[in-house]
Amino acid sequence: MTTYAVGDLHGCLKPLKCLLEEVDFNPSRDVLWSVGDLINRGPDSLETLRFINSLDNACIALLGNHDLHLLAASRDATLLRKSDTLLPILKASDRDTLLSGLCQLPLAHYDSRLDCLMTHAGVPPIWSVKQTLKRAAEVEAVLRDEALRGSFLDNMYGNEPARWKPSLTGMDRLRAITNYLTRMRFCKADGTLDLKSKESVDSAPKEFAPWFNHPRKNPETKLVFGHWAALGGVSGVPGVHALDSGCVWGNSLTLMNLDTGERHVCSCGDEHE
Repeated sequence: MTTYAVGDLHGCLKPLKCLLEEVDFNPSRDVLWSVGDLINRGPDSLETLRFINSLDNACIALLGNHDLHLLAASRDATLLRKSDTLLPILKASDRDTLLSGLCQLPLAHYDSRLDCLMTHAGVPPIWSVKQTLKRAAEVEAVLRDEALRGSFLDNMYGNEPARWKPSLTGMDRLRAITNYLTRMRFCKADGTLDLKSKESVDSAPKEFAPWFNHPRKNPETKLVFGHWAALGGVSGVPGVHALDSGCVWGNSLTLMNLDTGERHVCSCGDEHE
């Protein structure tokens, strides 16, 4: 069995299939990790979601901020933006099945054999692996509960609170966890977030740094994340693997063999057009 991890798909199905063919991926023996942002902005969001579902237990996919955006927009269409390519999903005959499936996805995944933790945006330096998984599970439980899901999705957006405190409760707590795991780029060593800056590491606001440049609670654990296309798939920190190489922007899609560290790249060209 080989475990692979792929960067943000954003509805770019052809490059994904190209990479899986290149490594002779076999769902009966191999496993694919997806860092999230399965859909949106790319040309084949609906088919990408269906393909990921077809892999069943051979794929461990996370929720990214764009996947959560789809869930929120399914309740309130006014949230849709001009750049979104989500209408094919929202109008699909299997819409309810697809949306329900998204609600079952995790926000973090850890493999003890590989000692590797995957999240969409990263891991705040103030959280251990155990704390990350425990807090991700809080949001996952709400999304999987039909009685609680709607209120969460309706109140999910916002940049506050900007700093984690264990005493946080209610929607503030859930929003903070969600922002750390699906939106984070820059933060302070104490976990204070800046969610406005989205460019390269050189654009860090004063007193802020990329989250992975701060000392971590479990530095021995490998981290796999996406979300930050401006990094070009490079974090510059050993054991911290950035996989979003900007496929939807016409750059490339990256697939990493988590057993060997080998990377496979497929040029996306005009895939996003």
